[in-house]
Amino acid sequence: MLLLKLFLVPLLLLATSLAGRRWGPRVAGRLAGLPVVVGPILLVLTLEHGDTFGVQAAVSALAGLVAVLAFNLAYAHACRRTVWPLAWLAAGAGWLAMVGALSVWAPGWIASAVLALGGLALVPRLFPPVEATASPRPVTNRDLAVRMVMGALLTLAITAVAADLGPAWSGLVTTFPVITTVLAVSSHRGQGPAFTVSLLRGMVTGMAGFAAFCIVLSLTLPAWGRPLAFLASVLGALSTQVFVKGTMGSLLRSMRNASA
Repeated sequence: MLLLKLFLVPLLLLATSLAGRRWGPRVAGRLAGLPVVVGPILLVLTLEHGDTFGVQAAVSALAGLVAVLAFNLAYAHACRRTVWPLAWLAAGAGWLAMVGALSVWAPGWIASAVLALGGLALVPRLFPPVEATASPRPVTNRDLAVRMVMGALLTLAITAVAADLGPAWSGLVTTFPVITTVLAVSSHRGQGPAFTVSLLRGMVTGMAGFAAFCIVLSLTLPAWGRPLAFLASVLGALSTQVFVKGTMGSLLRSMRNASA
């Protein structure tokens, strides 16, 4: 279990970082928007605490997607006006406020789905415009190593805390923006606000897969068992990415333009 916590998220983080280095921030953002942190953490929580715990945590994580969207939106606006520590604090305050409100409300499955899907439809319209900018500084191997270490440390911290909080708070805590923090801060420092806003907007687009993962898992885990439920959830997330209007075509165009 410890090896799973130490290596799965950092390897997924490495993959998204390499994708960003190869194809640009929009591609990296859409890949990072997938449940590359929430999925593994929900798997660990289910293995450690049982299927019922896993289902309840998945529903809470689905509601918590709104908090992640708030983080991305706040950072995107703040990074254009201030340095990265203040931008991160503003975004973190937005995430914490949303999580606090959700913990008091404790929405059920239907309300969580409505919140998540409504947020995915609304938030992209609220992002600031992206100005033209010079070519970004390439991500170095040192940058990649720092991102992987930070991802592993943050994941260990979240799972250690979440395990003692019960399923509702555990699901909310799993939405702490691990990959967003690592990618946004390092991009803001090294590649500027325009690159960062583009990355975060692409990540929001990719979060439809996050919602699909949580929805499928919460519906299938009790009846199908862990292997089939998690496999179906991963396939649901990937399929959603493909069929969300404009996502796949734009993704491929970004790749082709970057390769030209």
